[in-house]
Amino acid sequence: MSRSEEAETWANAVYAAVQEIPHGKVTTYGHIALLLGEPQRPRQVGVSLKTLPNAESGSHFHSGNVPWHRVINAKGMISHRGPGSAERQAEALRQEGVQVTRDGMGELYVNFSLYGWFPKVLPSEEAEDAENDGELFVQGS
Repeated sequence: MSRSEEAETWANAVYAAVQEIPHGKVTTYGHIALLLGEPQRPRQVGVSLKTLPNAESGSHFHSGNVPWHRVINAKGMISHRGPGSAERQAEALRQEGVQVTRDGMGELYVNFSLYGWFPKVLPSEEAEDAENDGELFVQGS
Protein backbone atom coordinates (compact mmCIF):
# COMPACT_ATOMS: atom_id res chain seq x y z
CA MET A 1 0.00 0.00 0.00
CA SER A 2 1.49 3.33 -1.04
CA ARG A 3 1.33 6.51 0.99
CA SER A 4 -0.73 9.54 0.07
CA GLU A 5 1.23 12.56 -1.15
CA GLU A 6 0.64 14.27 2.22
CA ALA A 7 1.85 11.22 4.15
CA GLU A 8 4.92 10.92 1.92
CA THR A 9 5.75 14.61 2.44
CA TRP A 10 5.40 14.20 6.21
CA ALA A 11 7.53 11.04 6.29
CA ASN A 12 10.27 12.71 4.25
CA ALA A 13 10.25 15.69 6.64
CA VAL A 14 10.58 13.27 9.57
CA TYR A 15 13.47 11.44 7.91
CA ALA A 16 15.29 14.67 7.10
CA ALA A 17 14.85 15.91 10.69
CA VAL A 18 16.07 12.62 12.16
CA GLN A 19 19.19 12.85 9.99
CA GLU A 20 20.12 15.98 11.96
CA ILE A 21 20.29 14.20 15.33
CA PRO A 22 23.99 14.07 16.22
CA HIS A 23 25.88 10.81 16.62
CA GLY A 24 25.63 9.61 20.24
CA LYS A 25 22.47 11.63 21.01
CA VAL A 26 18.78 10.77 21.26
CA THR A 27 15.54 12.68 21.08
CA THR A 28 11.85 11.85 21.28
CA TYR A 29 9.09 11.27 18.78
CA GLY A 30 7.35 14.29 20.27
CA HIS A 31 10.38 16.53 19.88
CA ILE A 32 10.73 15.66 16.21
CA ALA A 33 7.03 16.47 15.77
CA LEU A 34 7.56 19.79 17.59
CA LEU A 35 10.56 20.67 15.42
CA LEU A 36 8.40 20.01 12.36
CA GLY A 37 5.70 22.37 13.62
CA GLU A 38 3.22 19.58 14.40
CA PRO A 39 3.58 18.94 18.16
CA GLN A 40 0.37 16.89 18.22
CA ARG A 41 1.80 14.27 15.83
CA PRO A 42 4.41 12.22 17.74
CA ARG A 43 2.63 8.97 16.81
CA GLN A 44 2.94 9.85 13.14
CA VAL A 45 6.68 10.33 13.66
CA GLY A 46 6.77 6.80 15.05
CA VAL A 47 4.73 5.42 12.17
CA SER A 48 7.06 7.09 9.68
CA LEU A 49 10.10 5.55 11.34
CA LYS A 50 8.42 2.16 11.60
CA THR A 51 7.82 2.22 7.84
CA LEU A 52 11.27 3.54 6.93
CA PRO A 53 12.40 1.67 3.80
CA ASN A 54 15.36 -0.67 4.14
CA ALA A 55 18.77 0.27 2.77
CA GLU A 56 18.35 -1.97 -0.29
CA SER A 57 15.08 -0.31 -1.34
CA GLY A 58 16.68 2.33 -3.55
CA SER A 59 14.66 5.01 -1.74
CA HIS A 60 16.26 8.40 -1.09
CA PHE A 61 15.63 7.97 2.66
CA HIS A 62 16.27 4.50 4.09
CA SER A 63 17.47 2.66 7.17
CA GLY A 64 21.07 3.08 6.04
CA ASN A 65 21.01 6.90 6.04
CA VAL A 66 18.30 7.79 8.58
CA PRO A 67 19.44 7.12 12.17
CA TRP A 68 16.02 5.88 13.31
CA HIS A 69 17.58 4.37 16.43
CA ARG A 70 18.20 7.86 17.87
CA VAL A 71 14.47 8.46 18.46
CA ILE A 72 12.90 7.07 21.65
CA ASN A 73 9.79 7.74 23.69
CA ALA A 74 9.23 10.67 26.05
CA LYS A 75 10.04 8.56 29.12
CA GLY A 76 13.50 7.81 27.74
CA MET A 77 12.44 4.26 26.97
CA ILE A 78 13.12 2.36 23.78
CA SER A 79 9.73 1.39 22.36
CA HIS A 80 8.98 -2.15 21.24
CA ARG A 81 8.02 -2.45 17.57
CA GLY A 82 8.30 -6.20 17.25
CA PRO A 83 10.30 -9.14 18.56
CA GLY A 84 13.88 -8.07 19.24
CA SER A 85 13.39 -4.54 17.94
CA ALA A 86 14.14 -2.77 21.23
CA GLU A 87 17.31 -4.80 21.68
CA ARG A 88 18.43 -3.98 18.09
CA GLN A 89 17.84 -0.29 18.74
CA ALA A 90 19.72 -0.47 22.06
CA GLU A 91 22.66 -2.15 20.35
CA ALA A 92 22.76 0.51 17.62
CA LEU A 93 22.81 3.20 20.32
CA ARG A 94 25.53 1.40 22.29
CA GLN A 95 27.67 1.33 19.14
CA GLU A 96 27.47 5.15 19.20
CA GLY A 97 28.59 5.27 22.84
CA VAL A 98 25.13 5.78 24.33
CA GLN A 99 24.65 3.98 27.63
CA VAL A 100 21.42 1.97 27.64
CA THR A 101 20.17 0.62 30.95
CA ARG A 102 17.60 -2.05 31.75
CA ASP A 103 15.10 -1.57 34.56
CA GLY A 104 13.64 -4.26 36.80
CA MET A 105 10.88 -4.96 34.27
CA GLY A 106 13.37 -5.46 31.45
CA GLU A 107 12.61 -2.16 29.70
CA LEU A 108 15.52 -0.34 28.05
CA TYR A 109 16.20 3.31 28.90
CA VAL A 110 18.51 6.17 27.91
CA ASN A 111 19.34 9.05 30.25
CA PHE A 112 18.21 12.29 28.58
CA SER A 113 20.41 14.44 30.82
CA LEU A 114 23.47 12.71 29.34
CA TYR A 115 22.37 11.88 25.81
CA GLY A 116 19.34 14.05 25.06
CA TRP A 117 19.17 16.34 22.02
CA PHE A 118 16.43 18.96 22.27
CA PRO A 119 17.21 22.05 20.15
CA LYS A 120 14.60 24.78 19.71
CA VAL A 121 14.95 24.52 15.93
CA LEU A 122 16.65 22.13 13.56
CA PRO A 123 20.29 23.05 12.87
CA SER A 124 19.50 23.30 9.15
CA GLU A 125 16.83 25.90 9.90
CA GLU A 126 19.23 27.90 12.08
CA ALA A 127 21.68 27.94 9.18
CA GLU A 128 18.96 29.13 6.79
CA ASP A 129 17.86 31.84 9.24
CA ALA A 130 21.45 33.04 9.59
CA GLU A 131 21.91 33.13 5.82
CA ASN A 132 18.68 35.07 5.42
CA ASP A 133 19.88 37.63 7.97
CA GLY A 134 23.25 37.89 6.28
CA GLU A 135 24.93 36.34 9.31
CA LEU A 136 27.17 33.33 9.40
CA PHE A 137 25.89 30.40 11.47
CA VAL A 138 28.55 28.77 13.58
CA GLN A 139 27.62 25.31 14.84
CA GLY A 140 27.60 25.11 18.61
CA SER A 141 27.00 28.80 19.15
